[in-house]
Amino acid sequence: METVESIRSWVSTHKLTSIGAIWASAIGASMAYTGSRTALKPSLRLIHARMHAQAFALTVLSGAAAYHYYDKSCRKQEEAASA
Repeated sequence: METVESIRSWVSTHKLTSIGAIWASAIGASMAYTGSRTALKPSLRLIHARMHAQAFALTVLSGAAAYHYYDKSCRKQEEAASA
């Protein structure tokens, strides 16, 4: 449980670094997947990998925004209950 909290704390502090790392990982994973499955030219594989990574990064950003909204609303409710 403490490990999850330390990861959450680090991600909260380094938001852009986290999303950049996820984007770069998605690029690498997509390049590896398309390289092993299809016989596309490297330029087309890179274009597809970039599109996959962008979609994944938007998904992660949407999740981060939803989490931020949820966390903020929970804090407001806690403050209202304690006041």
